[in-house]
Amino acid sequence: MDDTISSLPRPSRRAARDYRWDQVEVRPYKEDERALFKKVSRQILFSDPALSSELRYFEVEAGGFSTLERHEHMHAVMVLRGRGECLVGREVRNIELHDLVIVPPWTWHQFRAGAGEPLGFLCMVNARRDKPQLPTPADLAELRKDESVARFLGGSEEQR
Repeated sequence: MDDTISSLPRPSRRAARDYRWDQVEVRPYKEDERALFKKVSRQILFSDPALSSELRYFEVEAGGFSTLERHEHMHAVMVLRGRGECLVGREVRNIELHDLVIVPPWTWHQFRAGAGEPLGFLCMVNARRDKPQLPTPADLAELRKDESVARFLGGSEEQR
């Protein structure tokens, strides 16, 4: 067996109930008070210096949304629960169970759960990542030039 894997304290984690895993803490989505989001939690499923990536599970409660942001690192997302919408760049997509979403570097993105059910997804990112950038008023104005993006973002700042 590879020494790296054998040195891990728990090389596997059993699934618990309701999209939770044994010995995995449910954490707040962000500690950044500047970032607008609503009803989101995260679980870090795998994170170890031997990995080049980190696997996380996010859950957006019904009617909730992640932060509108961009950063240098890319994301690979797989929907595990529910349905909703996502913004990636200037494209708004409906997403549902088992859909895959790639978020390229420096691309504005946001995930939203539908009104009737939570949206849960796995997210794989670089283990070493940069801090997200939030949109400036000028960035928001530019994004809202596209009708579908403006509709997705809504009219109020709370909806960002």
